[in-house]
Amino acid sequence: MLELASPWWLLGLPVATVLPFLGRGIPIKVASLAAVSHARTLRYWMGFLPPTLAAIGLMAITVALARPQLVDRERVLEREGIDIQIVLDTSGSMEAEDFVIGGRRANRLVVSKAVIAQFIEGRPDDRVGLVIFGEEAFTQVPLTLDHGAVVSMLSQVEIGMAGARATAIGDAIAVAGRPLKALAAESRVMILLTDGHSNAGHVDPVVAAKAADSLGVRIYTIGVGSKDGGRSGGLLGLFRSRGSDLDEPMLRDIAAQTGARYFRAADTSALADVYATIDALEKTTAETKIYVHREERFSAFAVFGLFLLFLSTVLAETRLRRLP
Repeated sequence: MLELASPWWLLGLPVATVLPFLGRGIPIKVASLAAVSHARTLRYWMGFLPPTLAAIGLMAITVALARPQLVDRERVLEREGIDIQIVLDTSGSMEAEDFVIGGRRANRLVVSKAVIAQFIEGRPDDRVGLVIFGEEAFTQVPLTLDHGAVVSMLSQVEIGMAGARATAIGDAIAVAGRPLKALAAESRVMILLTDGHSNAGHVDPVVAAKAADSLGVRIYTIGVGSKDGGRSGGLLGLFRSRGSDLDEPMLRDIAAQTGARYFRAADTSALADVYATIDALEKTTAETKIYVHREERFSAFAVFGLFLLFLSTVLAETRLRRLP
């Protein structure tokens, strides 16, 4: 974009335009018009050229004084991302079908994966990792900005991948916290989703939460499932009921230890609302910087104007010289 650093100089353009045509000299008094030739030669018709060139030259110099500049503004958005570990229960109880998605009943894991994928896609500037747990806990996807890979691996998570018979919540927190300790980030967050209580593993969940808090990690805990449990699919379409063994006091304690919150999600919409709330609580810091690059363009106008003034003077004093 072309801009003027000193645009007020343009007020002088009218003066520059008429100045060369003022003061055309003292009129000559002659006794007879016979002494004056009436032949209108080319030189006569070119008499307007010197003042015209001078006017254009002065106008060009006036524009040069206004300092035209080529300005390029670069807008840079700098973001400080958050490290987020998704910690997902894949134990057998997550097979309970007390959720609905797309108008059809679905188990807790299927719905959880769909909501988590949507959450991940809404955090483009954050590193996201995936830890799954059951009887054991392990990292399915390390912290990365490649959210497509995280969502792809999340879609492959199945019931029982880490053991289906128990829930090692403390071990899951410890596994998820290990990379958060090693990486520098403005903020570190775990989002732990489970439908059970901790009955396996080597690490007490509350002790693991205290260790995470010492690293500056906030652990949001989510308890999923209906109050009376759900039903899980059986052979030939038969279903069996499952009671709810969700340990809400423990999940509240884990969240409280790290200055975070516990949420209960009894259905699909509630679970989506939980992740929307966490998304609003954990905002990525953004700062906009505008860099302005200026390149002066006045020199071309100045050189052009001086050249025209020089040419006007030469013509006025030589070939197109007029009598005073």
